[in-house]
Amino acid sequence: MIQRWSIPATENRSISIGRPSLGLGELLKRIGLALVVPLALLGIWQLVVELGIYSRGQLPAPVDVWRAGEQLWRSDRFWINIQVSFERVVRGFGYGAVIAIALGLVVGLWSVARTLIDPALQAFRTIPSLAWVPLFILWMGIGEQPKIMLIALGAFFPIYTNLVSGIEHVDRKLIEAAQAYGYQRHTLAWHVILPATLPSLMTGLRLGLAQAWLFLVAAELIGASRGLGFLLVDGQNSGRADVIVLSIILLAVVGKLCDFGLALVQNRLLRWSDAT
Repeated sequence: MIQRWSIPATENRSISIGRPSLGLGELLKRIGLALVVPLALLGIWQLVVELGIYSRGQLPAPVDVWRAGEQLWRSDRFWINIQVSFERVVRGFGYGAVIAIALGLVVGLWSVARTLIDPALQAFRTIPSLAWVPLFILWMGIGEQPKIMLIALGAFFPIYTNLVSGIEHVDRKLIEAAQAYGYQRHTLAWHVILPATLPSLMTGLRLGLAQAWLFLVAAELIGASRGLGFLLVDGQNSGRADVIVLSIILLAVVGKLCDFGLALVQNRLLRWSDAT
């Protein structure tokens, strides 16, 4: 709960602070603008195929990709691959977010922990995702556990880094004012510092979610028989360019929908912010 500050009656004015609510017309306008680039890319894609710049074996036409989707739909492989990948991302993102927030608070609030822990974590952050695959297989086999842990690893670092950065940039005057009102240690962290870092944390969560989808493909190289990453690799192995492109499009669409859902949560939590 954030401390509320009262305004003297002689200075009280009607001030509206927060994000403006969008009307239906404005919302439809934004959706229309957001569709301009995808539709333009679709037109360029069709034009490139029609001009023969790439053969259909290299770059299938949009209608070929649509037919590949219909084939997966009829074989009941369409939704099951999306569902499996979505569940893996949600679980991995959840684990990564919890650990990142816990460590981020410790490192951000205690200078000794920052000196001890942060340099090692920053070194681990530079390791490519595929470098962890053989080690995770050796430790955990080829079941679901290494896939989830690899996705959690991908989600961890953006959340951790943004949270620590947000804590470091909290206004010192805000902390001094809270201490003057009796806030100390745990109460200061919970009621003042954490709410002040919420914008940075939400940015980190959105970046972490995007990173989780990026790590999904590497994770589904570990003995997967279902999922969008598996579908992508299966299309490569079978020479099905239409399946490869379909997998890429599905990864983009599902990932964007997940980000959109998290953005709605962010907008609701940050309604007090004066950012537009």
